[in-house]
Amino acid sequence: MPIIEVTEAAALRIHDLLEKDGKLDSHGLRMKVVGGGCSGLRYELAFDDQLSDIDSEIEAHGVRVIIDEKSALYLMGTTLDFVDTLNETGFKMGNPNASATCGCGESFAA
Repeated sequence: MPIIEVTEAAALRIHDLLEKDGKLDSHGLRMKVVGGGCSGLRYELAFDDQLSDIDSEIEAHGVRVIIDEKSALYLMGTTLDFVDTLNETGFKMGNPNASATCGCGESFAA
């Protein structure tokens, strides 16, 4: 079982952004959990071409997602989705480990 599930919509958005930046063949999306935000922890997304010994790499719908060992503890079972509606646009995390989230959805507690 992979650490996270990446929806087809999220993978397509990741693919498009990597292609636009000319990094499709060399980079993946790094998902990280760091301290901060009003709930204590927040998600950090960035493109990365480095893979260390403590990283897990997930291939989903043709894109790579990289997660470090510490973040994997908080992300286990998470679904990464991308929404584009009149009310909101962006990546959304469905994290079963989050015991609370802030009003803006940028941070969580576990």
